[in-house]
Amino acid sequence: MDTHFGMVPRIINAGIAGIVGVTCVFPIDLVKTRLQNQQAGHRIYTSMFDCMAKTFSSEGLRGMYRGSGVNLLLITPEKAIKLVANDGFRFLLSDSQGRITLPKEALAGAGAGSCQIIITTPMELLKIQMQDAGRVGKPAVQMSATSLAMDLLKKKGILGLYRGTAATFSRDVSFSVIYFPLFARLNALGPKRPNSDQAVFYHSFLSGIVAGSIGAFVATPFDVIKTRLQTLRKGQGETSYNGVFDCFRRILRDEGPSALFKGAAPRMMVIAPLFGIAQTVYYLGVAEWLLGTRK
Repeated sequence: MDTHFGMVPRIINAGIAGIVGVTCVFPIDLVKTRLQNQQAGHRIYTSMFDCMAKTFSSEGLRGMYRGSGVNLLLITPEKAIKLVANDGFRFLLSDSQGRITLPKEALAGAGAGSCQIIITTPMELLKIQMQDAGRVGKPAVQMSATSLAMDLLKKKGILGLYRGTAATFSRDVSFSVIYFPLFARLNALGPKRPNSDQAVFYHSFLSGIVAGSIGAFVATPFDVIKTRLQTLRKGQGETSYNGVFDCFRRILRDEGPSALFKGAAPRMMVIAPLFGIAQTVYYLGVAEWLLGTRK
């Protein structure tokens, strides 16, 4: 078993992976947010493609990346915490031969998901306000993540940035419990790089896509609830919610079970390549190459 756990290269790799991934898939993430926020009787978009077309028509390419700044700023620590924490927990939970059981893999994933919410919750809260600005009707209000954050801090203190923490925790833990063990199992089945125990890059990419798609679909109901709870500026006549259980109950009552899977397709289209790219960069060892160390 390798008894060395290199922290710095893992953080750099996770940061690079997060930035590359977010840049590629952010417009689809914006579409997902707007679809999830549509409530019964207030339908603006008929499909993912309709949302994309209407958003591009009214707001242009720049509008498709609304909120990407705060995401790009915070994705490095968020992805670093998630991926490095999972590696760290797996390292600690493995036996002397480096083997780890499935329950311990799930526990490591849960630990990683729990750790990341300190960054994920405020990042998602700020991003969602900017992504959803065009949906609620008015020509998009000029805003920035900094002004939003300062306004929330002034009115509600630090806790204002952590609205929706319980839903974020539920989404991220449920996703990570599925994603990380599944990715590890799939990745282990692939051909290895010469003189390495790591899978070839294309197999890591495909493993990340498959595991990410499945994890994203299963966690979608928590993501819908999180999006609804974190949206501060509701459209006219739209319902406000008082916590996770109230949101869950009202969605089921007013919109039916299928509403809990709104945005599932674009969410899978975001998460699958995002984690495929992330795991490829991570396992290729880009940071090790930049630092001149061996992977």
